[in-house]
Amino acid sequence: MPEDHSAAAAARVSGVPQTDIRGGYPLSRLPRHVAVIMDGNGRWASRRGLPRAEGHRQGVEAVRRCVRAATQAGIGYLTLYAFSAENWRRPPTEISILMSLLKRYIRSDLDTLHEAGVRIRIIGEREGLSRDILALLEEVEARTRDNTGLNLVVAFNYGGRQEILRAARRLASEVAAGRLDPAAIDETRFADALDTAGMPDPDLVIRTSGEQRVSNFLPWQSAYAEYVFLPDLWPDFDEAVLARALAEYARRERRFGGLGHVAEGSATDDGARYREASR
Repeated sequence: MPEDHSAAAAARVSGVPQTDIRGGYPLSRLPRHVAVIMDGNGRWASRRGLPRAEGHRQGVEAVRRCVRAATQAGIGYLTLYAFSAENWRRPPTEISILMSLLKRYIRSDLDTLHEAGVRIRIIGEREGLSRDILALLEEVEARTRDNTGLNLVVAFNYGGRQEILRAARRLASEVAAGRLDPAAIDETRFADALDTAGMPDPDLVIRTSGEQRVSNFLPWQSAYAEYVFLPDLWPDFDEAVLARALAEYARRERRFGGLGHVAEGSATDDGARYREASR
């Protein structure tokens, strides 16, 4: 994304002047797709003697800052782990608060995001969701479908293993119906059956709160991603935190299972097809 376009879009998203957070690195050294495991709302609230609900409310503010910063940095895809398939095990009162915050955020920010050219896409299991939530998710996707700015991917009721199972069942149905030869199922065909079909794989996965685990988040897609685990709790996430993660990513050498310092496109460049697929 050209720098002037990203800066203008960031200004529309935030309504305030922006500063560069790329740390002097060119776009070619920065990730095209950043995925974030947003963790630490409850601990943030607990450390301040506040109810967990306040941590979640401040987490929404962090989402706004993250979207603004990603737009400013020229990131093409931002995937946020908003609600996992396992989160339904939480107390009903907390789930109710989370659903309420989701609806409030979408209704209050959709116009601004749309005007900034943000395209919103939802991944995760939709079967079983309440009608009002499902209708809202479908509305935001339909309204922003033709936008060409930041691709904001919201992982809602999402689990990586469940996604892989859904993809396997889709392909099995195609085979059973005689529309697909099992021998034709390769990595590309399987990826096309995932919720993330058509998206580049994440280059960088960030997890906040200091925890170092992936929590069933994009296991197929993140096979060659760089991981950055940050000590910051999610409600404290801002442009400076993202800048630190981007700088850490830019300093790393991505090998994609191959050798270091191998010329791109050479016979030993194992990562060539992964880079090509994400362009």
